[in-house]
Amino acid sequence: MEKQEYTITLYTENSIGMIGRISGIFSRRKINVESLNTSPSEVEGIHRFTILINESEDVVRKLCRQIEKQVEVLKAYYNTDEELIWQEQALYKVPTEIIAEKASVERLLREYGASAVVIRHDYTVFETAGHREEIDRLTAALGEYGLIEFVRGARIAIIKDSAGFHTKIKQFEREEPSPEIVENEYLDQQERVFTM
Repeated sequence: MEKQEYTITLYTENSIGMIGRISGIFSRRKINVESLNTSPSEVEGIHRFTILINESEDVVRKLCRQIEKQVEVLKAYYNTDEELIWQEQALYKVPTEIIAEKASVERLLREYGASAVVIRHDYTVFETAGHREEIDRLTAALGEYGLIEFVRGARIAIIKDSAGFHTKIKQFEREEPSPEIVENEYLDQQERVFTM
């Protein structure tokens, strides 16, 4: 199967060590993580991981099933770029004198929707958000004007055809408990069952 970019979205409980356990699953399979973002989700106490990898669909499907076996993982989804609304953020540090002297740099920054975050006499920091290709083009263009520093943030994404995980949690909470009563045959035998 042919490899392509997939974005994996995980909903997890907010517990210590989740990043390590999740990254361990990728490491054991020798899968490189291109981008990793964690943040709170729309549901209180539930965190969202957004992970970008380049793999075949079969591998990604198996990987999501493996990840869902983790106790704290509530759900794992995988999507192609076409199934998502996604952005990456970037910061650029450029010499202030270049911006002041060259109108072409200012036009370039406006064209890409970059806005100033910090302006100092020696440098100016701009931020922009967009798809990787746009960020790469702006980085290459600013490289010709003495780009001092550049950093790109991890991908953030929202699934186009999703009602949101919050809806699924609410639906689960509304469902009534099973009408069948399950009897615990050991309930009244505590001393015999729980002895050392």
